[in-house]
Order: sequence, then C-alpha cells, then structure tokens
Amino acid sequence: METQENHSLYADADIERAARCLKAMSHPLRLKILCVLGTEAISVQDIVEKVGTSQSNISQHLAILREKDILNFKKDANRVFYYIDDPRMLKLIEMMREIFCHHQC
Repeated sequence: METQENHSLYADADIERAARCLKAMSHPLRLKILCVLGTEAISVQDIVEKVGTSQSNISQHLAILREKDILNFKKDANRVFYYIDDPRMLKLIEMMREIFCHHQC
C-alpha cells in the first residue's frame, strides 16, 4: 500500500507535463513525425515527404507538438526546420522504438 509520503516524490507539475506530452504524442501521425525527426533538424517539406500526408496536415500536427514544448524550430530563409531539443524526449522516443518497432519507426 502506498503511503502519503510516496505521493510527494512526484511533483504535480511534472506529472501534469508528462501527461500533456504523452497525450500529444499519442496520435499516430504525431508519433510518426517524432520518429522521423529523431536527432535531426528536418524541414517541413522533408517531413511531408517522409511521413506521406499533406503539408497542411503536417503543419497542424507540428503546431500541436510545438505548443506542448515537444518540438522546437528554426527558420532558414523561407524554410522552417523542426527538431527535438530535449534529450529526455529523444530518450523516450528511442525507448519506444526499441519496445514497439520491429524496425526503425
């Protein structure tokens, strides 16, 4: 049985953030985007080509991932590149690949 003391080991803010991130990542297309990105900074057009859907659809999902602080971006002229800059997120994605993907996601 868990005591009240054990509950204080986890800050509510951390649990809330984890839940928001996992919820955002749980959509199949967003998870595929994250697997495609991995450790690279990739342009929106390259993401569209690798994921295989429309640019407007990808842009909507990228906005959600950005809003939840899962992705960051940089602009270079008229191109936008997205990347994962949190090493913890990269570790989580790598663990999901190992557990759920028979081959690279």
